[in-house]
Amino acid sequence: MRRAHSSLLTALPLIGALLAAPASQAADPVVHIGYIPVLGAAPAYIISQEGWDKQAGFELKLTQFDSGPNMILGLASGTLEAYMGGIGPLMVAGSQGITVKVVASTAVEELVVAGGPELSAEAAKGGTKAEAISRLAAKLGRPVKIATQPVGSIPDTVLKYWLQEDEHVDAAKVQIVPMGIDATQQALLAGAVDAATVREPALTIIQDRLPTVKVLAYGKDMIKDQPGTVLGVTGALAKDHPELVQKLVELVDKAVTLIAQDPARAAADVEKVLGRGIVDVKTMQRALTSPASQFVVDPRRIVEKTKTLQDFQVKTGVLKKAEPLDTLFDASYYEKLHK
Repeated sequence: MRRAHSSLLTALPLIGALLAAPASQAADPVVHIGYIPVLGAAPAYIISQEGWDKQAGFELKLTQFDSGPNMILGLASGTLEAYMGGIGPLMVAGSQGITVKVVASTAVEELVVAGGPELSAEAAKGGTKAEAISRLAAKLGRPVKIATQPVGSIPDTVLKYWLQEDEHVDAAKVQIVPMGIDATQQALLAGAVDAATVREPALTIIQDRLPTVKVLAYGKDMIKDQPGTVLGVTGALAKDHPELVQKLVELVDKAVTLIAQDPARAAADVEKVLGRGIVDVKTMQRALTSPASQFVVDPRRIVEKTKTLQDFQVKTGVLKKAEPLDTLFDASYYEKLHK
């Protein structure tokens, strides 16, 4: 009894310490980020696959969406704290009172107009793209069908800007068909549309399967420094956890550096999320290094052309009025990283 009593007395301090300690260590804070399944969102895939988020003390949880406008609903409801997609829906969100800050760019000039076999053949004959579209419309006896993402998205806005402001295409000669990203790729491959706005890796995949699909215009041909995928965060996250936003911007910058310095390793990370066993790593690496892939983190680079697109959205009725861009962009995190 005495020995047992002594053992119990010895154990009491340990028991007290265990009771005083937390039942388990606090879990890392979670940042829920929505993303569009395009190569411009590669930094999010790389951060997640490399485990850099957990090394930095938080968890980045990825949720896929088929378009930016659909992601806005997640931001508005509070189910998402961050956004990696086109800037167009964020401009619309701001006009609707949803506070989102663009804290980094990830890619510029990533959209291209890919022509199906018939339209590409017409364009190869020479002349302007408007003339090629007009010739094909006359041949088909209907408007030329061009697939893109929903109204308000960057693909929709850039396509309309290119058709109206650059190429001056007769509106009666084209029919813009809105659909999700995966559906756009399948529609072009199946010949259900005559052209489409696509991004990598869809462009590489499509041209591998159907070499007669040609690029009618690269991003720089439509709008130089065209804003592509961006990193946006909710006003609440920026206010309550600025340190998490800073870490996220730092990791996006680190991911873009990896793409430039070691595209093979970056491609392996991207394939695990975006390829889903369908696209091999070599194809993903070609997409990462293609002319349609331009990775840029500095958000200041896209401000001017964002204003161009915003003014165009006002002109076409997507936005009621232009919002001051200083309320949309916050470059302080990037500037702190590169001061």
